[in-house]
Amino acid sequence: MTTTTGQWPKQIPYIIASEACERFSFYGMRNILTPFLMTALLLSVPEHLRAGEAKDVFHSFVIGVYFFPLLGGWIGDRLFGKYNTILWLSLLYCVGHAFLAIFEDSKTGFYTGLFLIALGSGGIKPLVSSFMGDQFDQSNKSLAQKAFDMFYFTINFGSFFASLSMPLLLKHFGAAVAFGIPGVLMFIATVFFWAGRHRYVHMPPEPKNPNGFLPVIKTALLSPGANRFGLALALMGSVLAVIALGFMPSLGLVTSLCLALVLLMGFVGSGASMQLDRARARHGDEAVEGVRAVMRILVLFALVTPFWSLFDQKASTWILQANEMTKPEWFEPAMMQALNPLLVMILIPFNNFVLYPTLEGWGFRLTALGKMASGIAFSGLSWVVIGSIQLMMDGGSAVSIVWQVLPYALLTFGEVLVSATGLEFAYSQAPKPMKGTIMSFWTLSVTVGNLWVLLANASVKGQGMTDWIAGTGLSVTAFQMFFFAGFALVAAAVFALYARNYRMQDHYREAAQVSAV
Repeated sequence: MTTTTGQWPKQIPYIIASEACERFSFYGMRNILTPFLMTALLLSVPEHLRAGEAKDVFHSFVIGVYFFPLLGGWIGDRLFGKYNTILWLSLLYCVGHAFLAIFEDSKTGFYTGLFLIALGSGGIKPLVSSFMGDQFDQSNKSLAQKAFDMFYFTINFGSFFASLSMPLLLKHFGAAVAFGIPGVLMFIATVFFWAGRHRYVHMPPEPKNPNGFLPVIKTALLSPGANRFGLALALMGSVLAVIALGFMPSLGLVTSLCLALVLLMGFVGSGASMQLDRARARHGDEAVEGVRAVMRILVLFALVTPFWSLFDQKASTWILQANEMTKPEWFEPAMMQALNPLLVMILIPFNNFVLYPTLEGWGFRLTALGKMASGIAFSGLSWVVIGSIQLMMDGGSAVSIVWQVLPYALLTFGEVLVSATGLEFAYSQAPKPMKGTIMSFWTLSVTVGNLWVLLANASVKGQGMTDWIAGTGLSVTAFQMFFFAGFALVAAAVFALYARNYRMQDHYREAAQVSAV
């Protein structure tokens, strides 16, 4: 099939409908995970340790969800194509939901279900958004940002109803029903996606490229030269990664593996960038400049990680705070998360039709990177507010859960500026052979963000650290909240400075490249 010039691709509704059901499925189980762990699965854990254990399980799961995009992106790009990979992993995703519903009393069975959901959800995550991007070309790329906004709106449409209904279903009907319904929605999502199979634009898997990202990196590091400092840096990263694995007994499997991965990627990437010009003789100027461009994108992704460390804690740290706040008897703390998708559905059209046009009328146009830097800063402000609320509670004041509305509003505004913008930015900046892979690195930034949370939690378990925090006059919870606020505000400033010298790319395909189904 071909895409008509300037027209909306007719296959997009199938992707959007599937995404709405899949997001209800994912957020339905995700938003009740911490309450279920606290009130059922982890009852054998001593009460004073239970909240920390629940946070570790939750953020380990999120790390898995946003790590497996690396695998899914590679399989989709290199082996089976995006459509087939999405379809098959979606079926595995359904099996994972079934495990949660069946094994509500078994840690082994329940954690196996979480692993399958992380594999299925994470594996399809970079592919669905890049697959939707494939439906556009140069002739109608101006509609792509609207499609990505609609895509993100749909994510939050599903999340809103899941956040309201799932906590009540868990309370009144039990875990089997509360985890089973998201499984049914995931199956419906798979059917919607399958129904559009004859309408989609299918981009074939890319063959192995001898001038691709990893071959160029390898050549740059191993080519002889007078100065081998880049190679030495890469080897240092490898040694540090091995050392990180040695901390597995104290940090845990997931934390140690992710820390090792971050060290390896950071040091190898930095080392290769120092010697990148050595790869020109073998791979050519175009390949080397392509890798250099990808590295610049990855630096921006790395600077987004503090945002995710703040954002994902609304489903753990903020829920645990809400448990201690005054609220109506019928209201479940996890239901506060419905504010986030509701505000997203309000803010996306407000920004596109009111805020951005008004700013442009005043002669001020926000770039994609400008939006993202501002979004990281707003997330930091939200944690200044949530930390201030915690100080009131630590002082003995009875604080209404209504106070959480303000930090939710600030965090959500930041989310719209970072996440909705970042999806289209990641797709547009990725060279054709690396669409799925670059989208995977975008989601990997969420994994790294959750790694910071696990490391922060691990750091305050020692008696020395808790005694030092007590000396500041703050509780451990309040101290961590203000720490994460400062973390995000510093990252926002560095992001804005780095973005000033970033050159935007345009990697939408030409209209002539559309293939037949």
